[in-house]
Amino acid sequence: MVAPYKIGLTGGICSGKSMVADFFSELGVKVIDADIISRELTRRDEPLLDEIVKEFGDDILDHSGELKREVLRTKIFNDKNARVRLENLIHPKVFEKIEIILREIDTDYCILCVPLLFETGSEKLVDSILVVDCPEELQLERIIQRDGTTSELAKSIIANQVSREERLKKANEIIINNMTLDILKSQVQELHEEYLKRSLLLTG
Repeated sequence: MVAPYKIGLTGGICSGKSMVADFFSELGVKVIDADIISRELTRRDEPLLDEIVKEFGDDILDHSGELKREVLRTKIFNDKNARVRLENLIHPKVFEKIEIILREIDTDYCILCVPLLFETGSEKLVDSILVVDCPEELQLERIIQRDGTTSELAKSIIANQVSREERLKKANEIIINNMTLDILKSQVQELHEEYLKRSLLLTG
């Protein structure tokens, strides 16, 4: 089986990556979402969650034993060493799962949605990099609205990611997400057609 053409989809927090991934999925494209895999691996009774609790304490769990993600997020974004320790626990498990899924894909191309694509060195896994971009002011507004967090924490989250300038510099393709859904969908459709052409060239 010929490996599919792989697109690395990334962007800053609340840039609209998930929405773009959903639009590709609606077009029949296989989407592998690192965030979803991470959530699955950190559900109650999962071995990885036990490791995280040992490292960060049981106050990150609710009464039912599920992870309180906002509590953990606050801990790690106020402590760089804590963030690194968490990433060292989670990232290897996530990418093990991604590699298993990639071996089973039989579509022409796939989307690998990884918010920390550059931070984890995962660009080496893909053939092309697609960045979803929006102004930082809009990012802040979306983070606060979505997570109910403070402006200070939202700014800290953005500061702990690769800069917008660096993402755009490394991108092969860019989707601008500061307009209407119809415009966003049209950008996805245009790229879908381009990726299909590339995948055909790859597979012969």
